[in-house]
Amino acid sequence: MSKSYKKVLSIAGSDSGGGAGIQADIKAISACGSYAMTAITAITVQNTLGVAGIHPVPSSYVADQMAAVIEDIGVDAVKIGMLPSVETVERVADVLRRHGISRVVVDPVMVSTSGSCLSGEEVMASIRELLFPLAELITPNIPEAEFLTGLTIRSDSDFAEAAAELQSQGAKNVLLKAGHCDGETVADHLYEGEQCTVFRYDRIETNNTHGTGCTLSSAIAAFLAQGYSLREAVERAEAYVHEAIRRGSDYAIGHGHGPLHHFYRFWE
Repeated sequence: MSKSYKKVLSIAGSDSGGGAGIQADIKAISACGSYAMTAITAITVQNTLGVAGIHPVPSSYVADQMAAVIEDIGVDAVKIGMLPSVETVERVADVLRRHGISRVVVDPVMVSTSGSCLSGEEVMASIRELLFPLAELITPNIPEAEFLTGLTIRSDSDFAEAAAELQSQGAKNVLLKAGHCDGETVADHLYEGEQCTVFRYDRIETNNTHGTGCTLSSAIAAFLAQGYSLREAVERAEAYVHEAIRRGSDYAIGHGHGPLHHFYRFWE
C-alpha cells in the first residue's frame, strides 16, 4: 500500500533568491514533513539585497492553480502569503469558500525583510475583509499589526489590545510576531480567543532572517495538516524556525539579509 502524505498548498509570490516566498514555503513545508504544492501569485526580481521588481500573475491563473491541485491532489491545509491585488484576494477567497477549506494560515505580508513594499493598503483592507474570517490563524508581525489596528505595540498589554482588535476585524486566532521589538528575548504571542500563550526565545544576532515570516506560517500550516492542535502546531513551528535561524547564521549567502537554514535537520 502506498504511503499518504499530508498536503499543504502555499499561495504566495516567488522569490528568485530562494530565501522567502514560495521557495521558503516549499522548503519549510517539506522539512516539517508535509507535501508542498503552490499557487504562485507573483514573480519577483529579488535577492538578499531587496526586491527590484514584481510581476503579478493574473488572478484567474492563481485561482486555476488552486483549483487544479485541490481537485486532483487534495489539500489538508493552506498557507497564504503575498497577494498583489484586490482581485487576487477576491479570487483566492472564492476558491477557499467553494471548496470548504478551513485550515488556513494567513501571513498578511506588507513589507519584505529588506524593506521593499509588497502589498498596498487596498490589498490589506481586502485581506482583512475577505480572508481573516476564513483563516484559522493570522500571523502579522508588529508593523503589520500596527497598520491593521492603528495601535502602537510595545508591551504585553499592547499585544493583548492589538489581538482583540484584530479579532474584532474577523480573525479567529492571532499569532503576533515580536521580532521587531527590542530586547534580548523574542516573545511571540498566540491568542486563541482571550487565551494567550507566549513563545519566548533568546534573540539571535544574525543577518540571516530573510523569509522568517514565510517560513513560520508555512511550518504552522504543515503541522496543522498533520492534525496537531493550533497551539501544538505553533509550538513546533516556533521551535523549528528558531533553530533554522540559529543554524542559518553559520552560512553566508548573498550580500544582504541571508536566508534561514531550512534543512538543518538533514544537512551537515
